[in-house]
Amino acid sequence: MTDLPVRIRPEIAALPAYTQGKQAGAEAFKLSSNENPFAPLPSVVAAVQAAIAVNRYPDASSPRLRARLAERFGVGDDAVHIAAGSVSILFQLAQATSGPGDEILFSWRSFEAYPSLATVAGATAVTVANDAAGGHDLDAMAAAVTERTRMIIVCSPNNPTGPVVTQADFDAFLGRVPNDVLVILDEAYAEFVTDPDAVAGADVIAAGHANVVVLRTFSKAYGLAGLRVGYAVGDPRILAAARSTGIPLSVTAAAEEAALASLDAEEELLERVRTLAAHRDDLAARLRATGWDVPEAQGNFVWLPAGARALEVAAAFEEAGLIVRPFAGDGVRISIGEHEAIEPIVRVAASVAPRP
Repeated sequence: MTDLPVRIRPEIAALPAYTQGKQAGAEAFKLSSNENPFAPLPSVVAAVQAAIAVNRYPDASSPRLRARLAERFGVGDDAVHIAAGSVSILFQLAQATSGPGDEILFSWRSFEAYPSLATVAGATAVTVANDAAGGHDLDAMAAAVTERTRMIIVCSPNNPTGPVVTQADFDAFLGRVPNDVLVILDEAYAEFVTDPDAVAGADVIAAGHANVVVLRTFSKAYGLAGLRVGYAVGDPRILAAARSTGIPLSVTAAAEEAALASLDAEEELLERVRTLAAHRDDLAARLRATGWDVPEAQGNFVWLPAGARALEVAAAFEEAGLIVRPFAGDGVRISIGEHEAIEPIVRVAASVAPRP
């Protein structure tokens, strides 16, 4: 761009802003953002209402939530970092580890925000293609590590395709990565996982891998997407560097109280997660029966590998009042929303299914 009023880094001027899932009108189902369709629990709403004092700053480090999560993971409070969503921590870690000449490595296609992490930090994004099943090719990722690699992101379950990384594969992968390279295990959808062989961040932390940081969020399973609260667990020295790059006071008091109340009501909330996982498995099976090659789904979404037809397929869903998330040239992600949406999803999917 040549018409900017001030000097902007060229790579930033050319960087498209993050595009969130399309909003839905009153008569449509919003299945584009992997949100939890259940209304907040009354106890969580009450905690948020009691915390609202808009003339006061929140406690910057969310100490009560950090302590609660530290107890859960068996670590010290300084091994937990809270921020405005796990994506905020991704950006913090990218800036803490990487700069011009450095590389950030991840599988692709994966979370839409990953490519911009490197650009904002001034580093280079290095992508490795997903395997044929839509998951991570960890052998190829390990082979892509160079002396310039500073950060690697492993997304399990992978958003938007759905498969997990297994614990055995992740452990083997860590054995091939230099100990001074940061490995982020992004577990934004961990609560929806039912595969017993999937990697578990808590086990990775317990094993003492100092170069691994585990990311989690309250946005998905706990239904707090609108309050923006996520967390990281890892070596305190790495998390201290991340905090140094973060925007101060970005986690509101309401978000901290809502997260604490959600942990208090966890069993009730996880029963909802089990319901959504059952709906996911049912939908994936029915979509496969229509002719779609749906990958193993372990998040709160399913993936239609529509390829070049992605926008066309998404338009058919939208015409039927189903707002889904297309990724041009790759496929369509459908979030697990209200149960009433399943039948129309299957009908539309059948109408646009690949022909033999």
